[in-house]
Amino acid sequence: MSHSPYSCVLWDVDGTIVDASVGILRRLNTALTHFGHPAPTREELVHWIGPPMFQSFQDQAGMTPEQSAEAVAFYRTLGKADGYTTDVATYPGVTELINELHAAGVPQATASSKPENQVDALVDHFGLRPAFLTTVGATPDEATLASKTDIVAEALRRLRDLGADTSNPVLVGDRHHDVEGGAANGVPVIFVEWGFSDPHEGDDAAFRVGSVPELRTLLIGS
Repeated sequence: MSHSPYSCVLWDVDGTIVDASVGILRRLNTALTHFGHPAPTREELVHWIGPPMFQSFQDQAGMTPEQSAEAVAFYRTLGKADGYTTDVATYPGVTELINELHAAGVPQATASSKPENQVDALVDHFGLRPAFLTTVGATPDEATLASKTDIVAEALRRLRDLGADTSNPVLVGDRHHDVEGGAANGVPVIFVEWGFSDPHEGDDAAFRVGSVPELRTLLIGS
C-alpha cells in the first residue's frame, strides 16, 4: 500500500510532466504572423505556456475575444496537423515517479489547461495511461471548462466517482494558475521550478522543489 502522505495526486502537464515549448513556439509564430502580430521570443513563452490559449491571445497579443477564438481555432489546426506529440519530451525522471506512485497504489489524475484530447494523446504517447485513473483537461473550445480552478474541481470529482480517496489531495504544477486553482479547491500545491514560470509564481505554494528527487521525497518519502 502507499506510503505517500497524500490520498491522491493531481498533475499539471505542460511545464510539469512535459516540455512542449519547441512545438508551441513554432505554432505560435505561425499563428501570430498569420493574424498580423509579431512572433514571440522564446523568453516571452513564459507568458504563453500555462494559461488557456484563448486567454493568452487576448492578454499577450491584445486580441478581442472574437479574434482570440479565431486564433485559437487556427492554432489548433496547426497542432492537429503536427500531431499532438511532435516536439514534446518528458522532463527527466517525472514519468518514472508517476509510475512509482501508481505502483504504490496512489490514485492520480491530470489537471491540465491543455485540451483534454491533447492530454490524452500525450498520456498514451508516453505510456502513462495505466498510471492515471482519469485524465482531465480543458474542453476543446477552452471556454466551457478552462480555468484551473474548474479543472482541479473536475479532476477531484472524477476521482471520487471512480472510488478514489480525495480527502488529502495534492497538485503538482509550475505556474501561479496551479497555485490559485489549488487554493480555490483547498488543494495544496507543490510548485516545480523546471517549468515555464517566473520564480515568484510559486510564492504561495505549499512546497517548492527544484528537482524530481525533491518531489519524490514529498510524494513518497525516503
